[in-house]
Amino acid sequence: MSIQQITTEYIAIDPDYCYGKPRIAGTRMPVAAIAEMYLEMKESLEEIAHKYDLSLAQVHGAMAYYFEYQEEIDRHTIETDRLVEQIKENNPTSKFQEQWRQITGER
Repeated sequence: MSIQQITTEYIAIDPDYCYGKPRIAGTRMPVAAIAEMYLEMKESLEEIAHKYDLSLAQVHGAMAYYFEYQEEIDRHTIETDRLVEQIKENNPTSKFQEQWRQITGER
């Protein structure tokens, strides 16, 4: 009896889709978002799968990919967060945003 190696790919990367971020294939769900929900927000993989209508295999595939490329994914997330902060600092608040903040009590 010979050993059959089987691989199922759950991750897609397309530079023209989701800004080239690794995501669960067939969805717009970034691997980084799955990792954040699991590691920082302490949601179980089962909860994440159920909440976003994903298979448990897809969610596990995303976490496996995250752990394989953690440094790169974390670096990209930090760079994106910095860019968002720069954009916020360099753009004045719109009238709508000001009114929304008044309504919601945000600062």
